[in-house]
Amino acid sequence: MGTTTQVPAATPAQANPQAAPQAPLTQRNIHTAQLITAMLKSAAHVSDLIFSPGRAPQIEVSGNLVELKFKGLEKLLPDDTRLIALDIIGKHNEHASTQLERDGSADLSYGLSGVGRFRVNIFRQRGSYAIVMRVIPEGIPSFEQLKIPPQLQDIVELRNGIVLVTGPTGSGKSSTLAAIIDKMNSEKAYHILTIEDPIEFLHRHKKATIHQRELHTDTPTFSLSLRAALRQAPKVILVGEMRDRETIEIALEAAETGHLVMSTLHTIDASKTVERVIGVFPLADQQSIRTRLAKAFRYIISQRLLPRKDGQGRIAAVEILKSTMRTRDYVEKGEGEGKTLLDAMRDGDTDGMQHFDGVIERYIREGIVDFETGMGFASNAGNLRLELADLPQTSTARQSAPSAAAKPEKRETEIEIER
Repeated sequence: MGTTTQVPAATPAQANPQAAPQAPLTQRNIHTAQLITAMLKSAAHVSDLIFSPGRAPQIEVSGNLVELKFKGLEKLLPDDTRLIALDIIGKHNEHASTQLERDGSADLSYGLSGVGRFRVNIFRQRGSYAIVMRVIPEGIPSFEQLKIPPQLQDIVELRNGIVLVTGPTGSGKSSTLAAIIDKMNSEKAYHILTIEDPIEFLHRHKKATIHQRELHTDTPTFSLSLRAALRQAPKVILVGEMRDRETIEIALEAAETGHLVMSTLHTIDASKTVERVIGVFPLADQQSIRTRLAKAFRYIISQRLLPRKDGQGRIAAVEILKSTMRTRDYVEKGEGEGKTLLDAMRDGDTDGMQHFDGVIERYIREGIVDFETGMGFASNAGNLRLELADLPQTSTARQSAPSAAAKPEKRETEIEIER
C-alpha cells in the first residue's frame, strides 16, 4: 500500500510574504510495504525498524542504530511518519486508532506476506508520530538456534506451577517462550492457550492443540482472559506479561489448581523478580503471597543480550533459578546475609542453575564477548573483574570488534520516492 505526503514546495512566496499566491504542494508517495522490505534486506540481524521525524529510516543491527538514506527519503517529515503509521494501522483496526488518539501510543501486530511479521508501537512525541517495529523471526526458533541452556528443556516435562522469563525489552523473552511452547507442541498432546499483546509467533497445531488469544481483539484484558482460561481446560497457559496484581493473583491460582503458567516480567534478575511480584500486593498480604509463590514457582529465567566480540550479532546470557528446597525457603522467608537467591544459583550447578556473572565470565574466557562489554553487562563488575584477574593483561583492554558487523551500506537505489 502507498501513502502520499504533501511537502511544501520551495517557492518565492516563502521568501516574500507579499508575493502572489503560493505554488501548489508537491506530492511524494511512500510505499510502506516496499520501504519496510528494503529496510529488512539492507543488513543481516535486523532487530528493529524505526521511523522518526527529522531522520532517515533507521534499523537496529546488533544493538546499534543505522540510518538508511534511501534516494528521495533522506529525512522523514512529520506527515511521512503520520501517514506511514495510518498505513500500518490500516482501516479496520479501530482499537489501535482509538488507543493512539486517546492514550498517545498503540501496540499492534503487522505482517507482510512473504516478508515478515512485526510487533509495532506507534506513539506521539513533540506533536508528531514515531514508529518502532520489532522484527518477529519468520519461523519459531529452536533451543539450538537461540543457544539457550539445554537444561531449560526440562520445562516441557512440568505438569504445573509458574515459569517466569524476565529481562529488559528486547532481551529475547518472547523467543525463549516460543521455543518452549513449540517443543511442547511437538511432544505433548496438551491443550495450550496463549494470551498475548499482540500475538507474535504463530503456532500451528502439532501434537498439541494451541489456541492464541490477542488482547483487545479477542479479549479486553489479561486478567479477564486468564480467569476465563480456567474454564477452558488448558494444561498450559502462556500469559504475555504479568502487568498487574489481579493477573498475578489469578496466575498463582491457576498454578495451584494444576496448570502450568508461563509469563514474562520486565525485571533484571531473579531477586528483583520476586520483589516485583511480592511488591504489587498490600503489605498485609505479602507474607501469604511469598508462601504461595515459593510453592508455585518452578523456574525464574532472566536474560540479557550481549554484543559478540566478532561483531556477528548478540548472544544471550541466561540466569536460571530453579525451585529447590533451598530456593523455596529463600523466597518464602526472604533473603538475608549468606542466604540469597544469588548464593543458591552459584551453588546450584548440579541442579541446572547458573547466574549472570558466571555465564559472562565463561563468555569472556572463551573469547565470545569482549572484556569491557562483559563488565558493562555484569551484575557485580568488581567481583567479576577479580574472578578474571588471571587473564593476560592484554585481554582486559577493549578489542575493536568489526564495525557493527560491517555496517550496512547506505543503499540509495533500493527504493525511490515518487515525486
